[in-house]
Amino acid sequence: MPTRLLINAGPIKKRGRTLSDEVVEQLTEKIQSGSLEVGKKLPTESEFVEAFGVSRSVIREAISQLQARGLVETRHGVGTFVREPSVKDVIFDRSTMSPGTAEELAAVLEVRACLESEAAGLAAQRRTDEQLAELERILRALVKEDISRDISVDVDFQFHEQIAKATHNSHFLDLLRQLGKHAIPRSRLAIFDQEKAMYQQRLNMEHEAIFNAIAAQDADAARAAMRMHIINSRQRMRSASK
Repeated sequence: MPTRLLINAGPIKKRGRTLSDEVVEQLTEKIQSGSLEVGKKLPTESEFVEAFGVSRSVIREAISQLQARGLVETRHGVGTFVREPSVKDVIFDRSTMSPGTAEELAAVLEVRACLESEAAGLAAQRRTDEQLAELERILRALVKEDISRDISVDVDFQFHEQIAKATHNSHFLDLLRQLGKHAIPRSRLAIFDQEKAMYQQRLNMEHEAIFNAIAAQDADAARAAMRMHIINSRQRMRSASK
């Protein structure tokens, strides 16, 4: 039975990290140690909930992180399985690139500032009209006032993915996807209602500045706008975590 693999899991104790990060840490250890073998079907969501003593949403987030790290794959209508590491997974250790604490996220944002500022510059030089139109479509979805946080994280990541695609260098997209959605600061911040409008307005202005520079094919402005956006995001995240 799948639950026997989790017999030593026990309830999760939060230690300055999210509950999902703690679940991910335990499951990653089991996968890397071979307790959960390649090709093995994972327990059901209900079994995970019982084993770890957490909610379904925590388990879903944990599975999402494991998927982003390339450790598991979900087969529609069948279940989630431990996957065989690819060559890219060996080159890039995803377990060290998915940020857990605020300090880890700040470190990842430093990497993003270097990576994505250059990507924005190249996108400004190389983007096609079709890619620009798609970037604008994503931007319009991102700046909607009634967008929920969960959806905004997905759309925010799509915006950065589209810029990486516009470089016409697949390595930018590969590296961005290695970092994953969990490197998007808004996925970690708890924004109160009275602060949400101002926070969203600042993000919208930053994303629009990036888009406008890419649209104008101004590589230097695109690099500067992207770097400023990520540096600002890092500062906002650090301020919120104090």
